[in-house]
Amino acid sequence: MERSSPFQWIALFALSAMAVNTAGIYMIYKYRDWAEKNKEYFMCFAAGMLISSPLILAFPEALAKNPNAGVAALAGFIFMFFSNRWIRYKTKQEELAFGIIAIEGIGIHSFMDGIIYCVTFSVSMVTGLLAGIGLVVHEFAEGVITFTVLLKGGVSERKAMLYAFLVAALTTPVGAFAAYPLIRKLNPALLGLALGFVVGVLIYVSAAHLLPAAREHEKEHSYIAFLSGIALAMLIMLSKKAH
Repeated sequence: MERSSPFQWIALFALSAMAVNTAGIYMIYKYRDWAEKNKEYFMCFAAGMLISSPLILAFPEALAKNPNAGVAALAGFIFMFFSNRWIRYKTKQEELAFGIIAIEGIGIHSFMDGIIYCVTFSVSMVTGLLAGIGLVVHEFAEGVITFTVLLKGGVSERKAMLYAFLVAALTTPVGAFAAYPLIRKLNPALLGLALGFVVGVLIYVSAAHLLPAAREHEKEHSYIAFLSGIALAMLIMLSKKAH
């Protein structure tokens, strides 16, 4: 049986991200109490995946392809830091520093998710899986948050559903499909730099966004969700070594 191509994996995860984000939007629309109650668990699990995958696999692979990948990782981290500072300044609302709440931030963030799928799956299937699972899981919380913020801004529920889908859900596959023709042409050295940049982005999203946001409304046993994300990342890595 033929192995799936990187593009097939990229398309699968990009479309899955859109579906999970849309599910979050729908759940907050139909079952607001349940979605608000459980979104922190999704964020903690995603944080566990997204802090583990760069450190245990993606960063070493990036360095193997390009010894300057560490500089690219730092650039990715700094890019996320200042982009979120810009969003905070532009919106004048402290909560929008979460990075995926402001409409501008959501669009950029989701578009970049699609690019991350392209970079990680272009390196290897396991690298893509480790980053992709965490990104897909966090899409549920992103959908919930986007819809909620639009409501606070005075948008009607039906329009909030539509706008949240267009900005938070649809932009991920658009980013993936737009970036793929460019990413696939990168030589190994440039791919190493791109992966290094992604490592910095993922570490920032996990450590500076998902975990602090979840900790603000900490739920009982939320640490179990965080450790479960780490455990799944380790399991995927070990299964790769076993084969």
